[in-house]
Amino acid sequence: GRQFSVSGDDVNNNKKTINLVSALARCTLIRSVVELWGAGPTIDDCVQSIQSGNALKIHQEGKHLGSDAIKYEDRNWKITVHTLGSTYTREEHNDMRSKFSFLDFPGRVQMKDPDDEYLFIREVELDAQGGAVYPRHSGVNREIIPENDARPPLACYFGRVLGNSSLGRNWRGSNRIEKYSLKKRAYLGPTSMDAELSLIMTNLAQIQRGSFAFDPFVGTGSILLTAALRGAYAFGTDIDLRVLRGKSQNENIVSNFKQYGLPPPELVRSDNAIYHRHFRNHLPLFDAIVTDPPYGIRAGARKSGPRKDGDVRPILDEHRYDHVAQTRPYAVSDVMADLLNVAASTLKMGGRLVYVIPSMLDFDEADDLPRHACLRLVSVCYQPLQTELGRRTVTMEKIKDYDEKKRSFYSENTWANGAESAEKVANIRDRLLDIAKKKPGYEEKAAIRKQKRKATKEAKKKAKREAAAERVDGTIKYHNVTQQQSC
Repeated sequence: GRQFSVSGDDVNNNKKTINLVSALARCTLIRSVVELWGAGPTIDDCVQSIQSGNALKIHQEGKHLGSDAIKYEDRNWKITVHTLGSTYTREEHNDMRSKFSFLDFPGRVQMKDPDDEYLFIREVELDAQGGAVYPRHSGVNREIIPENDARPPLACYFGRVLGNSSLGRNWRGSNRIEKYSLKKRAYLGPTSMDAELSLIMTNLAQIQRGSFAFDPFVGTGSILLTAALRGAYAFGTDIDLRVLRGKSQNENIVSNFKQYGLPPPELVRSDNAIYHRHFRNHLPLFDAIVTDPPYGIRAGARKSGPRKDGDVRPILDEHRYDHVAQTRPYAVSDVMADLLNVAASTLKMGGRLVYVIPSMLDFDEADDLPRHACLRLVSVCYQPLQTELGRRTVTMEKIKDYDEKKRSFYSENTWANGAESAEKVANIRDRLLDIAKKKPGYEEKAAIRKQKRKATKEAKKKAKREAAAERVDGTIKYHNVTQQQSC
């Protein structure tokens, strides 16, 4: 088994000690961890459980806190009350707190950022929406319903909160996620990955300080930014040179990194379909590959090649320096086959590939996920987005050396059911549109959306014309003033 501590990472008696505070710094979805002191079906049973245990004595000794921690007698504290699914007044909360007065903490009470936060949880039965099955108050007048109020709770818990927001480790409680929100970034695109999911993905990839992280479909660099937040060296490629360059000097991928005081990433325009022709791949290079491949829902995938078969024209030497090659559609089946091939050939042994794949209800993880002989499936995390649509965050780990001679074999065996599996993620936009058209009122709603888009487009054109007219007027006035002064 594993011991848990807040003092440091070490190995004692062949048992690994995990620093919970450090773990919380990586786990985006965890609000806190509670060291359970007591539990019972009622608050009185919970109190009795604490009194019969030794959690308070251990905390008084403070050995688990480390030598640099504030002494027990000097630690300020507070007790937080969570009554899940029910509302209680401040006086009722204080009555619950008074049940734990026997703990007799010596320090002073401090409600904001205390050294120790203790948590009492009163749990009741909840429905699928998170509301109480037997609500304490009526919905209209908010009057107490006596029979429901008299019902005992499911359980009561009391414990000490570890790694709370006062330590700056809680991504949610300390608003760290909000700090990196897409809304606050200088440069965005239609497919920018939200901060929370990209943090989860870089955590699944086990990126840490000094890791070499790669995103072959970098786009606006959202995933690379969170990799850099975790201390990685960030490297990204994309076939779209316009996205890599950005909109201006102040709106580009590098400006987002500067915004958060992070070292800029290395960016290269290249085509993942022919990675082996752009870079040397005879030796493993990356600790992690984290990416959101293009599936054609918002932006279709492209690869190098002429738009028409056979239409290949030589490029003159004087044009090669700034030449941008033509691109053509890139089938989703090939996108995934190439991605897994690149990961298998360039990841270090034990390195991880983490990617997102959209899917409909008919998607079967056992048969429809792409696979590779050199990569082991570690985990699949499903997130529903709509009734019919969701996305899966897939984590794979390199377990076998890549054999260049088997490149064709690897690609041919990416999809267990061949084209059938690939099609399930290839035409999702069209499938969603077909489902939407079958719903009542689709035509009317589509017409309204079309009118709104047209009105927005006209408003932008008008604003652009007015801005241009103002610039012209300003130029004319400037010339008139200059002429008068010269006369």
